[in-house]
Amino acid sequence: MATRNLIAVIGDEDTVTGLLLAGIGHVDTQQRSNFFIVDSKTPTAKLEETFGEYKRRKDIAIILINQHVAETIRPLIDAHNEAYPALLEIPSKDHPYDPSKDSVLKRVQKLFGE
Repeated sequence: MATRNLIAVIGDEDTVTGLLLAGIGHVDTQQRSNFFIVDSKTPTAKLEETFGEYKRRKDIAIILINQHVAETIRPLIDAHNEAYPALLEIPSKDHPYDPSKDSVLKRVQKLFGE
């Protein structure tokens, strides 16, 4: 069984490119990658499918997703409550981070009664 040692990224081209240059890119023997570029033409169904695949994979420890992309599949993001893979919403160059939309931050605030 594979250990969880990869970071997956779902985001715009600049974000994915930057993370690939940082060294997170991986393609396994079945030609599955741990990165997915989203643009205005990406169908929501393909985004949902990719997110679901990354959640099921046993080699992915963390999923990074641009917050503006996460908004497109917010119900799936909010429903994710497993410890692995951890899910982190990150900003992009053109879309700043909005803490009020972050599902993880909302859960933390709920735990602390805020």
